[in-house]
Amino acid sequence: MCANKISSYNSIPVIMARDLQKSFGEKTVFSNIGFDIYQQDRIGLVGLNGTGKTTLANILFGSIQADKGTIERMKDPYRIGYLHQSADYSVSDIHVTDKSPEEEVLHQASRLGLSKLHEWQPERFDSLSGGESLKLSLAKIWSSKPDMLILDEPTNHLDLQGIEWLIGLIGQFSGPVMIISHDRHFLDQAVGRIFELQEGIISMYNGNYTAYREQKQKNYDDQLHQFDVQQREIERIEHHMANLKKWSEKAHRESTKGGSPSENRQMGFKEYHRVKAKKMDQQVKSKMKRLQQELDKNKIEKPAEEAKVHFQFDSSGKRGKRIIEAKNLSKRFGDRILFKDSQFYIKHGEKIGILGSNGSGKTTLIRMLLEEVSPSDGELWISSTLKIAYLSQAINDLPLTKNAMEVLDLSEREQIYKARTLLANLGMKEAKLNQPIGQLSMGERIRVKLTDMLLKEYDVLILDEPTNHLDLPSREQFEKTLKEFTGTLIIISHDLYFLEKLSTRLLVFENNKITRFEMNLKEYLMKSRSAEQKKDHDSIKEQIMVIDNRINAVLGELSLLAPGDSKYAQLDKEFNALLNEKKNIIK
Repeated sequence: MCANKISSYNSIPVIMARDLQKSFGEKTVFSNIGFDIYQQDRIGLVGLNGTGKTTLANILFGSIQADKGTIERMKDPYRIGYLHQSADYSVSDIHVTDKSPEEEVLHQASRLGLSKLHEWQPERFDSLSGGESLKLSLAKIWSSKPDMLILDEPTNHLDLQGIEWLIGLIGQFSGPVMIISHDRHFLDQAVGRIFELQEGIISMYNGNYTAYREQKQKNYDDQLHQFDVQQREIERIEHHMANLKKWSEKAHRESTKGGSPSENRQMGFKEYHRVKAKKMDQQVKSKMKRLQQELDKNKIEKPAEEAKVHFQFDSSGKRGKRIIEAKNLSKRFGDRILFKDSQFYIKHGEKIGILGSNGSGKTTLIRMLLEEVSPSDGELWISSTLKIAYLSQAINDLPLTKNAMEVLDLSEREQIYKARTLLANLGMKEAKLNQPIGQLSMGERIRVKLTDMLLKEYDVLILDEPTNHLDLPSREQFEKTLKEFTGTLIIISHDLYFLEKLSTRLLVFENNKITRFEMNLKEYLMKSRSAEQKKDHDSIKEQIMVIDNRINAVLGELSLLAPGDSKYAQLDKEFNALLNEKKNIIK
């Protein structure tokens, strides 16, 4: 099924899916869905966790089969490069093949920011960060020269440089790209169509994520208005039928009412009421029939509201203004300097966004705040009264054999009830609570970890990529709730929407230093762009000044020579070349 008729770049699809159906046991993931994919498509596949996005991607890729339906491809073989949600590549995966020669993998990896990869020692590959592992996976996929790309959460762990590069590369890719992502900034920049999976149905929208949300809201408002209009009409008809029934009942009573002998002789009176009652009965039946026919034909269902996720945070007690302060803070590992001579502070109640490229030391600073790592030099003061919670990127640290309630380890009835409520609000079905963690999706696992945090009261929340694996409704509600949190937030995230909405101050890792900025992300990015433009402008001015100096020198030499002099032609040629060079720079 499809919500809108979709126009496309080309008239001939490269993939045609028809009547696809997939079930796991008694659960039907989706049924009778169909769509076309065109050569230049950039598709964002969205939907709640558990709606079947990854299942559909695997069916397109060919790793699992649909129960029913067909998929036709424009050619055979049709190579699809598939980045799985939890990519885990190591050095053993980088080898020479016909499709992905090692040099091409290294070249693509370097473009993603993994510089000097060929110089890495084997043990370096055994301790890859999440960002490095994902970049290596992307490099291998691109180097295989696929006809189509399927990218499942490709921006998880990527820094801003990596995300911008990925957006650019997707734009240059010649085939279709399908992206499963909850990164709204990325979807806005990278896609031109949205496929939404919801309750086993696929709906399609033209435009990026923002356009999709606007159209979806408009569709909801339109359907709700039509539903309200129909409900008012139903109420009007039912009210009229109720009056007819009252009149009919009264007519029936009059037709059977006993009277005096003279009244009983007036048989026409009773007959009149019998006819009147019968006529009203027929009117009621006729109206009920017409109403039912109308509803069978044009019944408008009340539109379902999107899943609402409710969070509760609390921060008790009052703290001093500054709760964290760094003076001349430095950290190095061997000869490698992460940051040095850094000064910054964090106040109670501030919402701090942390920016920096992969490997710049963001996670190391978090470990220092958690007192797991010591500074190499300088001082990091942390108020001794702080109660700090940390949500890490790692999802696989939960015990796989225990279920959600066992992991939360609650004994009090009130806490158990609260945990079940929180998990339900996060979209966890009751049946999921008794399943081992190993059988839960990544999004469901992070819900368990979030619930554990929500049950406790903290002064500081340290969130390391908190929106990874969360679906869009959960992200949006999470943002609203965190805005109301009265304690301190320290956030590392590549979700620019999330950072922009929440952070009011920034700690930026750049040039081996941590710098505090008294601005939000939007202001910082505008400032950075302005600085880059000024730098480019200054560079152009410097180039022009050098050329002007040389032009003046050439003119000085030419003024001393006669046109027939052998050096005159050479200088005249250089003069014209300098003028052309200056003209090209000024353009």
